[in-house]
Amino acid sequence: MKKIILLGYMGCGKSTIAKLLAKSTSISYLDLDEIIEKQENSSVKKLFSDKGEIYFRKLEHQILSELIHNHDSFILSLGGGTPCYSNNHEFLISDNVISIYLNASVKTLYNRLVNSKSERPLIANKNPEEMKEFIAKNLFERSYYYNQAHYKISVDAKSVDEIISEIETILA
Repeated sequence: MKKIILLGYMGCGKSTIAKLLAKSTSISYLDLDEIIEKQENSSVKKLFSDKGEIYFRKLEHQILSELIHNHDSFILSLGGGTPCYSNNHEFLISDNVISIYLNASVKTLYNRLVNSKSERPLIANKNPEEMKEFIAKNLFERSYYYNQAHYKISVDAKSVDEIISEIETILA
């Protein structure tokens, strides 16, 4: 019975790592944004634009709480901002949770996000310099929440296999 939560800034690899980790451990994979999109029959981007961030964050908290309290075992990929709202960071330090912060540098995040920014509501309309500044500012503001995780893994210059191997060592 393991509740494993992967967190970190958008573009750090949470979903990719969680899917592959789920395969290697035979633990179910869940993606919080995907669950929200399915429940609302709408994309996160559209929810932000149509109903606003406050609506989204309340829904996100409600669904996260239900997952933590009603499921025995999973690997859950959080949205980048999830730990920073509605005291969601408190779920990261629950006794029955193993939380792992996938830490990436501004440079790594920028390089990963620049070609898919249109799908990311928070950076969609930013030029390269604004985007780098936004990422740096957000990382600073979110660092307290991200660092509540039980474990922190740097993902810079590492392959997916190396990251998964580090997580499997933690879980062993």
